[in-house]
Amino acid sequence: MKNQVQEFNDYRAKMNEVILGKDNLVIKRLFNLDTQTYSEGVLPIKTKELLGLVASMVLRCDDCIKYHLLKCHEQKCTTEEIYEVFAVANIVGGTIVIPHTRRGAEFWEELMNS
Repeated sequence: MKNQVQEFNDYRAKMNEVILGKDNLVIKRLFNLDTQTYSEGVLPIKTKELLGLVASMVLRCDDCIKYHLLKCHEQKCTTEEIYEVFAVANIVGGTIVIPHTRRGAEFWEELMNS
């Protein structure tokens, strides 16, 4: 049985292929802009992914939270760094962010155990 990390990655890849396969110029440009935003610049990639995680938590987008947790894992973020991000997101977003923190913590645990 697949874990939620594999399920998320498989679904994301499948649907991105469908979406990008429609050859819509605006959508392709938006995806490219997103990729460029999180590439190395004055801020390192790791910092940008941590910022993306905070924003995703405050906006309460579970798919975005999972995506940025994956990227943070790739950037070798520590559990301590992730929980500092969780703390900032909860202060900025309020208690409504707590359920997203729970799901994010669960996903992070799977990443750390994979």
